[in-house]
Amino acid sequence: MSMVIASLKIVSLLLISLLFSPTNEAQVTYLHHNCSPSITFAANSAFQSDRMTLFSSLAFANTDFYNATVVGGGDAVHGLFMCRGDVNLSMCHQCVVNATQRLSSECRVSKEAIIWYDECLLRYSNRFFFSTVDTRPRLSLFDAGSVSNQASFMRTLYDIMNKTADEAAKPPVGKKKYATGTANFSGFQTMYCLAQCTPDLSPSDCRSCLSGVIGELKWCCGGKQGGRVLYPSCNVRYESYPCYQSEAASVPPANTGSQGKGGISSGAIVAIVVPTSVAVLVFIVGICCLRKRTTKKYDSVAEGKSAFDIGNVDSLQYDFSTIEAATNKFSVVNKIGEGGFGGVYKGTLANGLEIAVKRLSRTSRRGAEEFKNEVEVLARLQHRYLVRLLGFCVHGEERILVYEYMPNKSLDRILFDPEMQRQLDWTKRYDIVKGIARGIQYLHEDATLKIIHLDLQLSNILLDSDMNPKISDFGIAIIFPIDQAQGNTNPIVGKNGYLSPEYAMHGEFSVKSDVYSFGFLLLEIISGKKNTSYRVEAGKDLLSNAWKLWKDGEPLDLLDPTISESYARNEVLRCIHIGLLCVQEDPADRPSMASIILMLDSYSLILPTPSQPAFFDPSSEEESVL
Repeated sequence: MSMVIASLKIVSLLLISLLFSPTNEAQVTYLHHNCSPSITFAANSAFQSDRMTLFSSLAFANTDFYNATVVGGGDAVHGLFMCRGDVNLSMCHQCVVNATQRLSSECRVSKEAIIWYDECLLRYSNRFFFSTVDTRPRLSLFDAGSVSNQASFMRTLYDIMNKTADEAAKPPVGKKKYATGTANFSGFQTMYCLAQCTPDLSPSDCRSCLSGVIGELKWCCGGKQGGRVLYPSCNVRYESYPCYQSEAASVPPANTGSQGKGGISSGAIVAIVVPTSVAVLVFIVGICCLRKRTTKKYDSVAEGKSAFDIGNVDSLQYDFSTIEAATNKFSVVNKIGEGGFGGVYKGTLANGLEIAVKRLSRTSRRGAEEFKNEVEVLARLQHRYLVRLLGFCVHGEERILVYEYMPNKSLDRILFDPEMQRQLDWTKRYDIVKGIARGIQYLHEDATLKIIHLDLQLSNILLDSDMNPKISDFGIAIIFPIDQAQGNTNPIVGKNGYLSPEYAMHGEFSVKSDVYSFGFLLLEIISGKKNTSYRVEAGKDLLSNAWKLWKDGEPLDLLDPTISESYARNEVLRCIHIGLLCVQEDPADRPSMASIILMLDSYSLILPTPSQPAFFDPSSEEESVL
């Protein structure tokens, strides 16, 4: 029997991979996936075999929600899928098949993973998670367009979203935990929203989960025309257009499958796999003979040289002709910036969308590597305080990145300009500080990956039309395993002054390296001066001056004189205090970004006393390789 079952598993997997190949993936919209890097299994292990059985079971389930447990020779593997409430069974089935394929390929040795499509989610784990609320990993997405009256918009959004969540959590008997709602905004604009929980949650757990995702909307999507937050157990979405079918598809009642220790029996496996496998076996052989599968590559060199492979981000690629037309063939008039990487140009696409185009210099020492790194990092991240990568272009030797356009450019251009800096009163600077902090926290703690930026500086903080900060330039960012604490790299790249001592001198980095950089730029935002300005005027660097004023009991003398007439004294003092905590010499003495945000939001919290900061005062402010 065991040989029969093993053979059937192989046949079923072939059935899934051949009959429902990615050629059909245009029917469903992939969003994101997350594979646990810390919980893995060995190739050809019992867990791998059990996961194949689980995927077969999920792929053959004819319903819109299904969960199952397989107990084999190793750990039990638990899995479920849920399709969006309005998706029909045919589309749901296609989504589940694509999800099992992608997880098999992308999460080859992970014991825990989740994948989101627009039409469905699918997850599995060696941990029993049925009927429990899971909030991590999480995914947030938002539309680029902003609304004019943000405060009124958000009030309307919270009102309709909470009403929709109430309906989803307590549906009529026999209905899904899924609901939609609409609301009028500004008299003529309609807001559409939906909320959904996995059916195995209790009504109270469902509402609790939805409260969590609704609370995230302010930070991920505040003031945006559309957005969504997805947890493993529930999700919400809102748009300025209908994002769901007006009537949910008619589907059979959800089958929760087998649970508990019993798992799926051998007889059940045979019952699921054998009839289908026999019926299509001849067809499979025909497909094997007729189908020629090809792998898409980027056509970057006309002579037929191998193309530049940037991974699975095909949908982000722009044609070079589109970029040329948008920038008027990289006209000097359109040029808005220049750096070691090359030039930055403002462009306008045919649909009227304004973009920023970073054209990497062909002579850049690290251009190709940083280009690929930036695409791979930003393509996986979406957050209100991170610059949005719209796409890229590879054409011959051209390497081009396309971003959302930031009309106020970089923070250093405004902060260090004697006239423009007056636009940044204390309230605006404080909001910018908190926005940067939340963006870094997302990178360190809330993204599906742990990202260490390693190049946080004012020139890499961009400002949108409302002066909201966006962290940019991820060319040297490091993707970290979630359970890894620190690393080491060489060469050391970044801008002197912002580099933490352990990274600048020894190449050692961790999330606390970004905390150090945050502290440095926080003190610059407060003072309104570059580090070099202090060395010229006072004969000492920014950190030395800030520390001296703190010790002498005169920390407010650090404050930019242009805002000295209107500021919140307790907020300024607290920011200086936090800045000094961030630049401690020992990384262990620096607070985490989560702690920093708590310090910024809570005035009752007593802060630790800072010690003398690390003084690393390089002679040059230029980018260097040490």
